[in-house]
Amino acid sequence: MDTQIQGTVKFFNEEKGFGFIKHDNSSQETFVHANGLIDQIEANDRVVFDIQEGRKGPNAVNVKRI
Repeated sequence: MDTQIQGTVKFFNEEKGFGFIKHDNSSQETFVHANGLIDQIEANDRVVFDIQEGRKGPNAVNVKRI
């Protein structure tokens, strides 16, 4: 299994169920959907996650707060 990526939640809209996570080691951001969450998240939370290819590109999955 790949090493999980660490990042910070840039924003998460609980009502719509999605947001973006900024990676720690780059300027890259990854889309996150409520279906990919293990823990509830909100803006500025520190998280670890895996990336899975979705229909519209990469999605953060197995997202956990750290």
